[in-house]
Amino acid sequence: MKHNFFKVGAAAALTVTGVSAITSMKTVRAANFTAIKQVKISYLPGKSLNIWTNYENGQFMGYRAKDGTVWNVAETALDKKGNLWYKVGTREWIEARYTVDVTAGEKAEVSQAPTVKKTEAKQTKTTVNKKTAAVATKTATQKKAEKIAKVKKAKQIVNTAIKKTSQTSSTQATSKAASIVALAKQQIGKNYVWGAEGPDSFDCSGLVQYVYQKAAGVNLPRTTYDQVKVGQTVSLNNLQPGDLVFWGSTTAPYHVAIYVGNNQYVNAATPEQGTILQTVSSYFTPSIAKRVL
Repeated sequence: MKHNFFKVGAAAALTVTGVSAITSMKTVRAANFTAIKQVKISYLPGKSLNIWTNYENGQFMGYRAKDGTVWNVAETALDKKGNLWYKVGTREWIEARYTVDVTAGEKAEVSQAPTVKKTEAKQTKTTVNKKTAAVATKTATQKKAEKIAKVKKAKQIVNTAIKKTSQTSSTQATSKAASIVALAKQQIGKNYVWGAEGPDSFDCSGLVQYVYQKAAGVNLPRTTYDQVKVGQTVSLNNLQPGDLVFWGSTTAPYHVAIYVGNNQYVNAATPEQGTILQTVSSYFTPSIAKRVL
């Protein structure tokens, strides 16, 4: 920021606004200049006079001339309102009404203009930028850590909910399975009638449909061909009470029963046997098992 003022002394005369890092100042002189007069700032005690870029609609330059300081005048001018102005630099103007002329016999030391060293201002700006960058980096790191923590917490909540849901589902399935086993055993002794769906007589798939609907509220298809398509296939070595066991083709079985635990099942067997409790044997082994619950 370089301004040529028409001065020849070495006294500090300006105050600077808007600059936060002035650590060194130097005098800037105008070459080949002869002052037409000298004036002293006669403003308010302890206050300073604004310096403008022009006498007509000028802008404040950010510098002020201190009260009581002396300035060389290079040119005079009147603005549209008839106010007198003094040019005190290459493009620096002050209002004449806030000055008094310096007489020829009065000893006066002409004021000097300070300028901020660009290097030091740049260093200050660099320091500020580094601090700002550090704060920004810290803020970004904190935000990232907070985001990770939130994601972790959300996963924990989801996992806990899934675990509880799984436990609840398992408990409900166990409860329903127990109801199915109990109701299936209650049908033991009833007659086998082909096509019968209960409650006094059954065929094999009719018994399964009746027990699941009444004990667990599960509506299964009517025939073995369709019942085998429901639920999850499980190993015959891993049967649980309530599972369905089928005989014949794995896709089109001819017989079905309800496994009740202890290697036993309840089924509507034949017209001669009726609904009975039987044990899984090597000569009459199911071909496939399904877990509906």
